[in-house]
Amino acid sequence: MTPPSHSSAASASTLQDDDQPASAERTAVPTRSPARPRAGAPGITPDESAPPPPAKHRDAFFDNAKYLAIVLVALGHAWEPLYAGSRSAAALYIFVYAFHMPAFTVISGYFSRSFEMRRNQLQRLVTGVAVPYIVFQTAYSAFRYWAGDVPSFSVDLTDPWFLTWFLVALFLWRLTAPLWRIVRWPVPLALAIALAASVSPDLGSGLDLQRVLQFLPFFVLGMCLKPEHFQLVRRRAARRAAVPVLVAALAFAYWAVPRMNDAWFYHTDSAQHLGVPWWCGVLMQLAMFGCSMVLTACFLAWVPGRRMWCTVLGAGTLYGYLLHGFLAKASRWWDWYDADWVHTPWGAITITLLAGVIVTLLCTPPVQRALRFVMEPKMTWAFRKEPPLGARQGRTT
Repeated sequence: MTPPSHSSAASASTLQDDDQPASAERTAVPTRSPARPRAGAPGITPDESAPPPPAKHRDAFFDNAKYLAIVLVALGHAWEPLYAGSRSAAALYIFVYAFHMPAFTVISGYFSRSFEMRRNQLQRLVTGVAVPYIVFQTAYSAFRYWAGDVPSFSVDLTDPWFLTWFLVALFLWRLTAPLWRIVRWPVPLALAIALAASVSPDLGSGLDLQRVLQFLPFFVLGMCLKPEHFQLVRRRAARRAAVPVLVAALAFAYWAVPRMNDAWFYHTDSAQHLGVPWWCGVLMQLAMFGCSMVLTACFLAWVPGRRMWCTVLGAGTLYGYLLHGFLAKASRWWDWYDADWVHTPWGAITITLLAGVIVTLLCTPPVQRALRFVMEPKMTWAFRKEPPLGARQGRTT
C-alpha cells in the first residue's frame, strides 16, 4: 500500500484555495512512455500500477497573506468595543475594515479561477464550505441561546449570523465562477450588480444577499487576476509607494471617525437604509471599491513572499476565522470590556496583542487536526462512486 498523501488535507483546509488554478494542476506528459503493467494483473495491486499523483506545492505568499488578513479580522473585532471611547481605536477599526475582507475576497476569487463544476470541485465545495456553514450556523445559534442572547433556540440556515455570511458568499460566488469566465466585461458587470444591490432596499436579508452582491466585484476581480499581477505589487517600488498611501489612509480614517457612517464598510445595507439618497449610494460604492482595491494592493505589497514561521498557519485560516467568533461575542455578552484598564492606552495594546495571539493559536496544525472532521470532512458515504472510465465513455457514445 502507498502511504496517504498529506498535501490534499493541507490544501483543503483554507478558506479560499480549495481549487488551485488549472495551470497548477497540469503536469508534463511524455509523448511516449514504456508500457506499464495493467491494474489488476497478477501480483500487481491497483495502487502499485500507477504513480502517485504529484503533490501540490503551496505558495508561501498567499499563505502569509491569508494569515495576516485573518489577524486583521480578529483585531477589528477586538477594537470594536473601544470604538466609542477612543478616536484612535475607531480610526484603526475603519482603516482595517476598508480592506481586510476585500483582500480575502480577491484571494478567494483568484483561487476559484479553475472552478468548472467538476465532480471533485463540487464535492469540495460541499464538504469544505456548505458543511462548515451548517455546523457553525447551528453552533452559533446554540451558543447564542446558551449565553442568553436569544430567548429560544432555533437555527435558520437562510439567515447567516455574524461570520458565517462569508461561507454563504463563497458558496454562491464559486457556483457563478464559470459564468464570469465567458462574459466579455466581468468586473464592470459585477460592479453594476453591486451598485444595483446597494440601491435596492427591498432586497431582503435572506442569505445576506446584500453583502454577497456588494462584495461580488472583489471576487470577480480576483478571478481575472494572473500571477504577474501579484508580482507587480510585490516589487520594491510598489512597496515604497504603499507606505505613504497607507499613512494617508490612516490619517483620513482618523479625520473621518466623527464625520462618516462606518456602516458603509460592512456592505450590509442599501443607501436608503443608511439614510441617504440612492445616487449617494452609487457614488459611495464606487468610491469604496476603489479605496478598498488600492489598500488591498498596498497590503499585498508588504506581505512576505518567503516561508516564515506563520506560513503554515495560512492553511488554517478557516479555523481561526470561525472559532474566534465565539470569543468575540462572549467578550460582549459577558462584559469583558467593562474593566477600566481595558480603556487605557496600555489596555488597548494588551487587547490587540491578545487578539493576535488567540487567532494565531486557532490557526495552528493541532487545532486543524482536532477539528478537521468538522471543517473538511471526507463524507465519502454522501457521494456516489464515480463510474469507471470505460463506463463514462460508453454513456457519451
